Amino acid sequence: MRNDDNLFSLHGQTAMITGAGSGIGYSVARALAEAGADLVAASDRENLDDIREHAEKLGRTVHTAVFDVADAQQTQSVVSGFAEDVDILVNNAGIIRRAPAERFTDGDWQDVLEVNLSAAFRICRLIGPRMLRRGQGKIINIASLLAFQGGLNVASYAASKHGLAGLTKALANEWGEYNVQANAIAPGYIITDTTKDLQDDGMRSQQILDRIPAGRWGRADDIAGAAVFLASRASDYVNGHLLVVDGGWLSR
Repeated sequence: MRNDDNLFSLHGQTAMITGAGSGIGYSVARALAEAGADLVAASDRENLDDIREHAEKLGRTVHTAVFDVADAQQTQSVVSGFAEDVDILVNNAGIIRRAPAERFTDGDWQDVLEVNLSAAFRICRLIGPRMLRRGQGKIINIASLLAFQGGLNVASYAASKHGLAGLTKALANEWGEYNVQANAIAPGYIITDTTKDLQDDGMRSQQILDRIPAGRWGRADDIAGAAVFLASRASDYVNGHLLVVDGGWLSR
């Protein structure tokens, strides 16, 4: 239970973050720990030492879990072990595959939808019932600008993020009356491994930069404040919302 009067305090809460070892997931996990939350940090790689060390230095309890969210059996086994403890769920794990639509393979299509959309639903389905029983919970899905746009050469990614936006709204509709809020953050062009191909393409990178009113690519830390807000009781009447953090890209 929350135990102080700070609207943004997460003391007494436990947050589970997938993809917590790097990029946006790491920055969000760090910010939630700094706001007071204990962590369940998940990744498909052995890259969780840094977030564990940072959070434990703050006095937080940290559990780490290495599993593949695309594997339904692994997900069921691992997440079920933490489901009763989680107050805040951040579905951040995601992948991208790039190819023109006419050459996009079935394998790449299915892989992206499995990680970005189906896995997020399965984890919500595992953790949601505990939130409903307690009458309190926060679900934060990490969507994308491509929940609003189609992009280029990323058909499966755009479809998955549109789907994640729809899932967010569906959960908000079903679970809102139980004081469980489901929202999403839609990051703009952020400097992460996911956007490395775009960063390395000088012409495309400049085209992107020219459209961003803030005049720079985003950093993973730019997402952190939005995540703390949506995880805290400051957002108790925010539900089914896609919060865009894009430096103004969509305003152009």
